Amino acid sequence: MTTWILRTDAPGDGPRLAVKDAIDVAGLPTTAGSEAVAGRAAPAAADAPVVASARARGARIVGKTNLTEFCLGADGVNPWSGTPVNPLDPSRMPGGSSSGSAVAVATGEADVAFGTDTAGSVRIPAACCGIASLKTTNGRVPLDGVYPLSPTLDTVGPMGRDVAAVVLGMDLIEPGFAPVPYEPGEPIARLRVPGADPAIDAAVDDALRRLGPITDVTSAHYADAAMANGVFIGDEAYRQNAPLLDDPSKISARMYRRLHELRDLAEGRLDWAASVQKALRAELDGILARHGVIALPVLTTVAPELTEDEDADLVLTMLTGPINVAGLPAFALPVPLPGSHLPASVQLIGPAGAEERLCGAAAALEAVLT
Repeated sequence: MTTWILRTDAPGDGPRLAVKDAIDVAGLPTTAGSEAVAGRAAPAAADAPVVASARARGARIVGKTNLTEFCLGADGVNPWSGTPVNPLDPSRMPGGSSSGSAVAVATGEADVAFGTDTAGSVRIPAACCGIASLKTTNGRVPLDGVYPLSPTLDTVGPMGRDVAAVVLGMDLIEPGFAPVPYEPGEPIARLRVPGADPAIDAAVDDALRRLGPITDVTSAHYADAAMANGVFIGDEAYRQNAPLLDDPSKISARMYRRLHELRDLAEGRLDWAASVQKALRAELDGILARHGVIALPVLTTVAPELTEDEDADLVLTMLTGPINVAGLPAFALPVPLPGSHLPASVQLIGPAGAEERLCGAAAALEAVLT
């Protein structure tokens, strides 16, 4: 039951939609995976706009999914509500913070799921559980009725077993959403970032070469942007959750410690983070002006072993957090990893507002892989 915070029995024959329990569903409390929040949560007065739109399109809400406490953690571990089980390997992390949403889709308990992504929180669990997901452009999808972690970086996006399910999720959010077909031969910018397992890099390269020509590119700002992601989250997550810190007994020890450590990391560094954000966005926009998409792995390794290692988040978000800082959309798609029972995962990054093109590119890559 750790996949779900709450199951519902919605009637109808529309697509089954799982909703991360950081997003309001009318009549149900929103817990953000936190005992402290749950203790104060009244049933939501209305659906969040993303849920209202999905319901109007005939989606059946089949439950609210589990997540990392406060949405603040990429491993999917939650000492209060439990940790969803990775269906590919129970000894591995499910990824977070949208852990339950990924597992619900991967196990076939939902056709599509909604998650939130602030540093990789739909892409990382998708990579860990072998499914697809889309981190949307900052500001494209309304955040009303969504528990805030870092409003500067927060996004809502769909998760599904394949590209078609993710496209369905976008259509539930934006009626009429449709991919723009990928043009064969469109150049792919392969972003090289230090730290990835060579086998992961090789698997991503092999997948991309089946789609079209790849050109290696580098970034002068990517590593700094991973730290800037932590600065924005540290400042905003602490201020959001500070009223709850008066009673540490309702907060896990690791999250209580993490909020304070992130606050200390952020102190006096917001101007620096904003300058990195501006520089990275300009750099990536320049690359995308010459290429159809930018591509790199989602994770530097396969799904890590389950642990409460405090440094796990830094490793898990190293390749995803900078894209939240840049504000660009990113599609996560599993790719084969020879010799492993676990997949690798590639993230395709597009220009701001170009989710339709990105879904087209993901569909083309999925097709050549199958």
